[in-house]
Amino acid sequence: MATDPQASAVPTSDGRRPAFTLIVVLLGMLTLPMAMSGTTVALPRIGADLDASGAALQWVVVGYFLAASSFMLVAGALGDLYGRRRILTIGAAIYTAGTLASALVQHILLLDAARALSGIGAAGVMASGGSLLAATFTGPARTRVFALLGTTAGLGLAFGPTFSGWLVDALGWRATFLSYVAVGTVILIGTRLMSESRAETRPRVDKAGAATFIAGLALALFAITQGSKSGWTSPATLLPATLALALLLTFVRVEQRITRTGRGRPILDLGLARNPAFLGWAVGSFGLGAGTTGALTFLPTYLQGVNGTTAGAAGLTLLLMTVPVLALPPLGARLVNRGVPARHLLVLSLLLIAAGNAWLTTLHPGITAGALAGPLLTIGTGQGLSIGIIDAQAMSMVAPSEVGMASGFLNTVRGGTGAVMLTVFGALLLASVEPRIGSSRAAAQVTAGTGGHAPEFTAAWHLTLWTVTVLMTALAALAYALLAPKGKRSPATHTPRPETPSFTKAPSAAPR
Repeated sequence: MATDPQASAVPTSDGRRPAFTLIVVLLGMLTLPMAMSGTTVALPRIGADLDASGAALQWVVVGYFLAASSFMLVAGALGDLYGRRRILTIGAAIYTAGTLASALVQHILLLDAARALSGIGAAGVMASGGSLLAATFTGPARTRVFALLGTTAGLGLAFGPTFSGWLVDALGWRATFLSYVAVGTVILIGTRLMSESRAETRPRVDKAGAATFIAGLALALFAITQGSKSGWTSPATLLPATLALALLLTFVRVEQRITRTGRGRPILDLGLARNPAFLGWAVGSFGLGAGTTGALTFLPTYLQGVNGTTAGAAGLTLLLMTVPVLALPPLGARLVNRGVPARHLLVLSLLLIAAGNAWLTTLHPGITAGALAGPLLTIGTGQGLSIGIIDAQAMSMVAPSEVGMASGFLNTVRGGTGAVMLTVFGALLLASVEPRIGSSRAAAQVTAGTGGHAPEFTAAWHLTLWTVTVLMTALAALAYALLAPKGKRSPATHTPRPETPSFTKAPSAAPR
């Protein structure tokens, strides 16, 4: 059984430190969603300025997600071993440097590289931030704090497009990145006011696991992006996919050996994947991202390319989807603390997102913000209700010394979802537009928001949205099954190791 989560934290002598920790982590969770959602609004302007379209332009966003998701799990595990504040500090420094480079580069490939560097830094900030809060707060306070975390992330999502749209229209897209540099600098300074937290013991670092996981996941995500560009059977896709599979299988064997021998600590306790409840919350995290990333990223491009909407107006329209993500996390946490089954809330969220995507198939050239209000509000409501409860529920099932690992795993799921859905959503649009207009180059330009071929672009949107709707419905059913009470499903097969237990069966946090 796990002990109090604070037991693994380094004691502090300054009573203000928990408040400072919360403030700095929240600032990071405000900025990183803004850097994602805000950048999507700027893509058409970036493409025009740097003469870029298609995959090279989408990698401004995809590269950020790919790098972040590849390093998230490792960053969380290293935080447990070397200090969560230390990893957060390093991550903030890398994020700030990469974002500064993004504001200064003059070529699309250099911008892609700078954004990938920013993603590596973001991995350290997000994984360490969540684990610091899990190690600092417990019980109902933890649920409230993570709800506040969800609210803050929602604030970033809500105002990222609007804020960036205003800056892009007034000062250009580079000003958007410079604003994130300023906030990153504040986070970096703020980490000096935080208390350190780490696992009580520091076993040998799992270097082989870290290397194989980072390389394997990065190559897998790269293969997915290449498949949408070069074809799924091309050597450019099959080679990285094969290498990724080999590396990830090696990673599994490495982790199994470390767990079996007890020599060192694995980057990922594979028992997490055998705990149905923890896996259910991970599926829920994937679903929240899978159902919203496409619309959040590509709808501004549609509105600017088809309707001639300005970047600022497109950002304002997205408030219909992102404001509920700002307002509803406290409600979700309050409902759970008052006895509403958390799994029911999650399943409801996934079904609302499915319904919102189906409703969004009413999209057509000339559509007004009023006509978009219903579907976007439905999608945002679904995400907002559960975004603040997933981490608190999932991390209540792991030992205090492994909250960094659990946080890293959940954020890997989120980052991987973003990278995959950006690629898949964009690939579906491109694959649907190209045969309709008969030109791959023209299709890339249309999906980049340059305008023209509005009926074909709209038809591609409808097909893609129905695909997302089916996926979300299936994920809702899967999450419901995994989070079913123990008497209605097979028990977990994982037995925690005595010296580093993987789960705690806390009655107050168990899914109902």
